[in-house]
Amino acid sequence: MSIEHLHVDCEMKADDTEGAAAGTVIGYGSVFHNVDLGKDVVLPGAFAGTAVRKVRMLWQHDPRQPIGVWDALEEDAKGLKLKGRLALGTRLGAEAYELLKMGALDGLSIGFSMGPKDFEYDAKTDIRRIKRVKLMEVSLVTFPMNPRATTTRVKSATSKRDLEQSLRDAGLSASEAKYVAGLTQLPAVAPDGAPEAPRVTPDDGNEAAVQAASLLAALRNLNTAAFGRA
Repeated sequence: MSIEHLHVDCEMKADDTEGAAAGTVIGYGSVFHNVDLGKDVVLPGAFAGTAVRKVRMLWQHDPRQPIGVWDALEEDAKGLKLKGRLALGTRLGAEAYELLKMGALDGLSIGFSMGPKDFEYDAKTDIRRIKRVKLMEVSLVTFPMNPRATTTRVKSATSKRDLEQSLRDAGLSASEAKYVAGLTQLPAVAPDGAPEAPRVTPDDGNEAAVQAASLLAALRNLNTAAFGRA
């Protein structure tokens, strides 16, 4: 089972109303009828039957970094409304809460899986209308995924390790990122640590990575459109 991520312009804030428990956060994890960067649209009813106890609160979609718990979720006319509590006894939870109160952090993003009958694909508009999902987690995120920013990170990488991490951040698996990074020719580094004059520029050297990553994304989209993901 693969997990997809849906990044939209959501709303999240710390709940400082009287009587609210410390660390309480509220917001929308998904907004209906909004076309996201991947040309996905979530329809009302997509989260029907979701049990909040099975939905994890993560930091930046990292399963190794749970950051709190979701106490309540419901669909309203706008989208998926959530209420939860950050783990203030942990460093990451406390930091996230402070950033929320300052307004420096305000993004939510969902992680989910679905089957071939859970969406409709319109080939003319290249839009996928999502009717039903199995919600796995809702993450606090700094930025929604931006394809242009991802490409910039890939092109600006100056080591194979940095390039692999950028490709992982773009959604590739560890093995895919390692394979794509192996296609590139990055600037050499002299023994004293100073970069040697490369035969190609970093942008030219990483162009293969950008093209390979784009190809993998296109193949994934084609597979999803034809068969769905389960």
